[in-house]
Amino acid sequence: MSTLAYQYVVLRAVPRIEREEFVNIAVVLHCKESNYLALRSGPWRERVLALDPAADTGAIARSLEGVAQVCAPPDGHFASEMTTSERFGWLAAPRSVVVQPGPAHGGTTADPVAQLTALCSEYVDVPRDS
Repeated sequence: MSTLAYQYVVLRAVPRIEREEFVNIAVVLHCKESNYLALRSGPWRERVLALDPAADTGAIARSLEGVAQVCAPPDGHFASEMTTSERFGWLAAPRSVVVQPGPAHGGTTADPVAQLTALCSEYVDVPRDS
């Protein structure tokens, strides 16, 4: 089984940008060699509302849907002409909005799909008591 290089960013909900507080809500993983780009989100609504009860969870959900469409663009979508690398670069670019990417990180894996699941479990999902 071959080892593939990948990059990922953790997406953060920043309900009140001026406070600079955030909740990890999703992971985007890109593996150029396998032409793989995907989003996986975890449970985030309750944690965002705990941080800011007035947070616009609808806007956050729409932002995640937009990211999903950049990862797997439907016909006619602006990203449909871009390579997976170009789309990942666009998604990983810093921006001052309610959903922001953290720093890009990388590694190697034999299975990008399983790696995305593991990263989401580690950085987004709520830890379970042992």
